[in-house]
Amino acid sequence: MNKPELISVEDLFKSPVRAGAAISPDGTRVAYLAPWQDRLNIWVASLDGDFGADARRVTADETRSILHFSWTDDPRWLLYLQDTGGDENWHIFRVDLDNPDTPAVDLTPFPGVMSAFELLPDKPGKALVYSNKRGPTQMDAYELDIASGDLTMVGENPGDVIGWLTSRRGDLFATKLNREGDLEVLQWDPRAQSLRSIAHYDGKDYTMGMYPMVVTPDGTGIWMGSNEGTDRTRLVRLDVADGKQYAVDSHPTFDVDTRAQVWPGLPEPLIQSRATGELLGVRYLGERQVIQALDPHFADVLAGLEKLSDGDIGALSSDIKGRKWIVSFNHDREPGVTFLYDHETGESRELYRPYPHLDPEQLAPMLPVTIPSRDGLDLPSYLTLPVGVPPENLPLVLVVHGGPWARDGWMYAPAVQLLANRGYAVLQVNFRGSAGYGKAFQKAAIGQFAGKMHDDLIDGVNWAVEQGYADPDRVAIFGGSYGGYATLVGVTFTPDVFAAAIDYVGISDLSNFMRTLPEIARPHLANNWHLFVGNPDDPEQLADMLARSPITKVDQIRTPLLVVQGANDVRVVQAESDNLVEALRDRGVEVEYMVKEDEGHGFVNPDNVIDMFNAVDRFLARHLGKRRNA
Repeated sequence: MNKPELISVEDLFKSPVRAGAAISPDGTRVAYLAPWQDRLNIWVASLDGDFGADARRVTADETRSILHFSWTDDPRWLLYLQDTGGDENWHIFRVDLDNPDTPAVDLTPFPGVMSAFELLPDKPGKALVYSNKRGPTQMDAYELDIASGDLTMVGENPGDVIGWLTSRRGDLFATKLNREGDLEVLQWDPRAQSLRSIAHYDGKDYTMGMYPMVVTPDGTGIWMGSNEGTDRTRLVRLDVADGKQYAVDSHPTFDVDTRAQVWPGLPEPLIQSRATGELLGVRYLGERQVIQALDPHFADVLAGLEKLSDGDIGALSSDIKGRKWIVSFNHDREPGVTFLYDHETGESRELYRPYPHLDPEQLAPMLPVTIPSRDGLDLPSYLTLPVGVPPENLPLVLVVHGGPWARDGWMYAPAVQLLANRGYAVLQVNFRGSAGYGKAFQKAAIGQFAGKMHDDLIDGVNWAVEQGYADPDRVAIFGGSYGGYATLVGVTFTPDVFAAAIDYVGISDLSNFMRTLPEIARPHLANNWHLFVGNPDDPEQLADMLARSPITKVDQIRTPLLVVQGANDVRVVQAESDNLVEALRDRGVEVEYMVKEDEGHGFVNPDNVIDMFNAVDRFLARHLGKRRNA
């Protein structure tokens, strides 16, 4: 086909017209996100007649887009989370649907405090709230009366609990990490006001995929991912009484899809009955998603849902009877198309497309490819080629995912589509250490920051050149968080490979990064960053970390560089970017630097996202070349 029309940054990155739909328990209404004052807010509409015709906006946040909300069992109340400028100190707000014009109520109005919640379906009107209002590392458990807002402590952190889990009826469990990173799962005894140990796991295996997921409805077990004794992460039931694991489900070649553990907002791996909490299905992820149904009725529902789209099933919600379902689909070119499906009648209808102005035929398909590493590992990757252009000798952008214990997958990515629309080939390499490819693949990254992890990225570039897709003189690297670190490694350790580089909230100094993490995140260091990279309190390990840190090699940078940072980032603090930019400017090296004062670890508000990607667009056009008909 001919080259597609140039798509503006604004059209690719503006807010969806609707997104995130979830059906009410009684199946009569849908809550969803839609723009107001250029910020995503919550709207509610009935499912009768023309969808959206009677929609009412029920929140009024002009400052920051809302991303996370939930129906409660009472049709009067909705709950949602919101932080301040990306600081990740989440507050829990209550919306009164009987009086939607009244302001939302902050149920956790504690400054500098992080809160989260789980509904308690078997205790109507209640939710369990996790909050560190007693101190930064003291995450306690409280029962919330949703209507009154009263909080009652039900589990006091003895000092080393890093997280809580609850059943539908309020059975309480906790997790601990020791200094070596070993994981302990415990049960809270409300009479003794103390914790009883259930199971203990070696930290090195816990890092590779062993983590608690969901308490079973009866409170006698915990469904969790486990790779104990295997390479792949499967689903097991940890028995509360005997502390043993019992097999529930597995896939012969895929891991349980754990992306939601790293990127909140992605679908949870377990699909459960809204009425009972029983397990209906499990999500696995390879090149594409596979859902395995564990319930015969849900298997029939799943078959009906899968007929609606050739995408992967994303967000999924049902009414309390399991009759009406709202489903959205992940797709590389038709993002988030959302349907209503009535399993009783077999009828379905499209509710909305989040980006109706985008023509899927003008967007570029994402192709799974496997790239061999120089030491024999298979690197699962994704290649996106511009539409209407011969796939030969193209400028290439290597896009590196964050984490690094995350992964790229088959999905719609507006940044990738922007690059492809501008005539660039886009390569996303799941380098060693990426999650979802087995324990051995992840362990292969231990000690390999700025080493074999980076070699994998360079092997990807070389593969694209050898296949004829990429022009070796026009290769850029672009990544966020760990991907930003990888970008900076690229321009310091292998500066001759890249013609341009974009560092988005990236780490420049591994030791400073670890030392400036929030206190609540520090217990997690032992079985990830300390295991894979080192402990900055050990002089020998510190020296190695500095040798792997781009800040110590800024004299090697000669690649044009764009740095983007959120001022409120609590994970990769602004000093990581400030120090790098200052060191470069002291040497007389030109570097573009964008800081947004109202953002954190990744931009949320549409105006900031659009501003950033307009800068990215200009920067790459200047250094890789514009599309010929642009």
